[in-house]
Amino acid sequence: MNTEVSQNISAAAAFLQNDELVAIPTETVYGLAGNAFSEKAVKSIFETKQRPHYNPLILHFAEKEMMKDFAIDVPDEAQELMKTFWPGPLTLVLPKSNKISDLVSGNLKTVAMRIPNHALTISLLKNIDFPLAAPSANMFGCLSPTSIQHVQNQLNGKIPMILDGGTCEKGLESTIIGFEDGIPKIYRLGAITLEDIINVLPSIVYHENSSEKVLAPGMLPYHYSPNAKLYLVNDLQSALTAFKNKNIGVVTFSTAVADIEKDKLKVLSKNRNFKEASQKLYAALHELDDLNVECIIVEKFPEYDLGRTINNRLMKASKKQ
Repeated sequence: MNTEVSQNISAAAAFLQNDELVAIPTETVYGLAGNAFSEKAVKSIFETKQRPHYNPLILHFAEKEMMKDFAIDVPDEAQELMKTFWPGPLTLVLPKSNKISDLVSGNLKTVAMRIPNHALTISLLKNIDFPLAAPSANMFGCLSPTSIQHVQNQLNGKIPMILDGGTCEKGLESTIIGFEDGIPKIYRLGAITLEDIINVLPSIVYHENSSEKVLAPGMLPYHYSPNAKLYLVNDLQSALTAFKNKNIGVVTFSTAVADIEKDKLKVLSKNRNFKEASQKLYAALHELDDLNVECIIVEKFPEYDLGRTINNRLMKASKKQ
């Protein structure tokens, strides 16, 4: 299969209407999209990614009014979150309508959904009459793609088209919030910080890995992993000493490191800007993988703002066997 790369919305819509898959840009990461109402397309998403069927998918659509077809019993807190953060990197997990298949929801009684904040994908969504189910456009468990090249590296020849939306603005997946017994809970940290959520919903609850069940995408203990073994460390200098005889890559927030080859050192933000660091994180890990390093040493980020989300991703990445 030849994988086309273009900004042709009509072509992308035609593939999707034919139950084929298209990689789509969002503000978070690229998604592997298919018709959420098509069993053939949804099965193809799981097969292409080699994703387990118990891991639910996220619905993407263009207008808030559409969600009445997908969700029932929407709490007031969800309405407040939508008003503040949609369109944008917020996914809500809500009781699903009978239009949503168990295949999409991972056999749960809920469905995850959001309105992305990317002009090209919104235009695409307005040109089709169904929502898109779209996990990240990569192989299951691997690094998320934030550029066309990242998608091509993993899915070239496996899908007919990549919709070219450039580099993703946020570089981290969406924040996921659900409601258990009327209590709003963060299921996955993401591009909207815990602090920003608390400003809107002071009662929000977040406990890392508080549930053994997969209630939403991104809740598995291991995920987002480079090919190289990743180590998240508090003491960078000690780690460098321990791995001095290894072919290593190094990622830091702002720390410059001597005695590391220039192309194997990724300083994400010299000015300690969390947004810049998060936007560059996956690209840095992809680049180090491309250099075939044996392992990647990452200095732990400050545990607040987007640093908390970055540490979450890196911790999951470090648990790859």
